[in-house]
Amino acid sequence: MNATTAMPTSIVIRSAQVHEADALTALCRRSKRHWGYDDTFMARSALSLAVSVDAIAEGRVLVAHGPDPSTVIGMAELSAIAGDVIELDKLFIDPPAIGRGVGAVLFGHAVALARERAARRMVVLADPNAAVFYEKMGARFLRTAPSDAIPGRQLPLYTLDLGPPPRSSAAPHTPPRS
Repeated sequence: MNATTAMPTSIVIRSAQVHEADALTALCRRSKRHWGYDDTFMARSALSLAVSVDAIAEGRVLVAHGPDPSTVIGMAELSAIAGDVIELDKLFIDPPAIGRGVGAVLFGHAVALARERAARRMVVLADPNAAVFYEKMGARFLRTAPSDAIPGRQLPLYTLDLGPPPRSSAAPHTPPRS
């Protein structure tokens, strides 16, 4: 790898900050465009690629950066939890960092955040270009489902079992035997 393509030796994951919403939206758009989508597709997808200030304020958005914290190289957003299911709403990597391990690190942190929020299952409505990535991360294909951005488009829907909720460190109470 040369100096312009080398991946940082460490990837730092942190919560997004509200002032980063526009920059994160731009990152999502660059990442989606990387896969060759045309202007019409991109315009129709604009709303689904927007990162909301509310999601950031609620602590549902993570960012990845290298040694320079001002250079964000990836982002992930979780939906609000519904029952014990949470959706990985977005996971986008800046094109120069695609294929360099950023997505896997970010995905692992998104899974940890989902578990912290008591989710037992994560679902992902994936772009077809990311299907192999989610399978490598352990997600299981369920079926195709309607796109949230493009009417009539079907996308692969994945699920990931997050296991039981974390156990309390306190010993369970056992009633005395009579």
